[in-house]
Amino acid sequence: MSYQSLLESTLAHTLNYIENLENAPVNATAPLPDLRQHLNHPLADDGMDATQVIDELVADVQGGILGTSGGRFFGWVVGGCMPAALAADWLTSTWDQPAALYASGPAIAVIEEVCGQWLKELLGLPQHASFALVTGCSMAHVTCLAAARNALLAKHNWDVERKGLNGAPPIRIMSNNQRHGSIARSVRLLGIGNDNVFDLSVNEQGHLDPEALRNELREHAGKPTIVLLQAGDINTGVFEPFDKLIPIAHDYGAWVHIDGAFGLWAAASPKYKHLLNGVEHANSWAVDGHKWLNVPYDCGYAFITDSRAHQAAMSHRASYLTHDAVARDQMDWTPEWSHRGRGVATYATIRQLGKRGVAELIERTCRYTQQLITGIGTLPGAEVMWEPIINQGLVRFLSSKPDATDADHDQFTDDVIARVVESGEAFFSGTTWQGRRCMRVSVCNWKTNETDVECAINAVQRVLKKR
Repeated sequence: MSYQSLLESTLAHTLNYIENLENAPVNATAPLPDLRQHLNHPLADDGMDATQVIDELVADVQGGILGTSGGRFFGWVVGGCMPAALAADWLTSTWDQPAALYASGPAIAVIEEVCGQWLKELLGLPQHASFALVTGCSMAHVTCLAAARNALLAKHNWDVERKGLNGAPPIRIMSNNQRHGSIARSVRLLGIGNDNVFDLSVNEQGHLDPEALRNELREHAGKPTIVLLQAGDINTGVFEPFDKLIPIAHDYGAWVHIDGAFGLWAAASPKYKHLLNGVEHANSWAVDGHKWLNVPYDCGYAFITDSRAHQAAMSHRASYLTHDAVARDQMDWTPEWSHRGRGVATYATIRQLGKRGVAELIERTCRYTQQLITGIGTLPGAEVMWEPIINQGLVRFLSSKPDATDADHDQFTDDVIARVVESGEAFFSGTTWQGRRCMRVSVCNWKTNETDVECAINAVQRVLKKR
């Protein structure tokens, strides 16, 4: 078949989508029954022309695509897609290189090597740390914590890769009680178990108190322990005092892992890197690329100082594989044997932005978050719950009912969020923080501009006027 007409048609669909993002609804407008009806074609005996497949696919998903690539999407912590990243991702699929071994894709392997160096420089991490490109922060946690499991149990003369966990000394994880849910999933996958995660209370600043951590470590002295610290709380963007907590953890022989899903990117900004003072002394770090770096889903990064433990937890040898004695084989460092060359989009994005561009992206989106929180917070019926430290803020909406209760305010907050989303003018998501429902404001997209911020504030204002 000829690729030219197919790819030209696909390019036209792509450009049409991108060029109309600014004016299109940010929300999904098609209900679930319609999407199922349009997409659930009978499985045919015979195939069809590829161009027709793509044309019908684009038509069938109408109304079911969220505007996550646009500048008015402020829900969860979702980035967009830089132009170079989009083009590089297309090339990644075109080249279709198995990114497991240098032998199965030499250029892709070297691209990943370079990405690791660049990322460590941008994030202020030790250059000797090993790294892995994975699907996202969840698998970055799995990768880092698997290495931690290996290293900690080796100190107790237990080879977990050979013996498994049955009979092994239990590993304890200490974290603040605001930890992200991806940690729970990771410890389940690794067989550590959620009962071995000890949640410690946070102080008024929203992070672990150094003395509370010291006391807990003292109580568990001599036992294999992981201390999990956050670089950017999912609701508030709060950073732990790494320069105080990490030395305490190391005094007791604990492994320190950093959940830096989006917050670790603050290290790339001269204005915000002070929030990460001391973070470079941790043992491992997890961060997403598809958030603040604005590369396509799915892309995350894991960094580990103990490269021996990292490789021991992940690597495999077989006679039918062609391992290289000099080049880096990706499968030695990642939990996924078969994966695409996701380093290509990261490589292209960093080259497009440069160090100054990454810093400007971080600082600009933080500024827009502040403008959104300030603008929405001054509206009648709105209350600022958390002023942004970086790109995360919280607002709440107060019910006008006489003698309104917290439950009334919670319901009204959810109603406002739903109505704003339904308007298609902006997309926000909700959360429960300190027992109260709030609207989260998260700005990660490189496309967000002053007009988008103004549009979002006006959308909230119109909803509040109708209450």
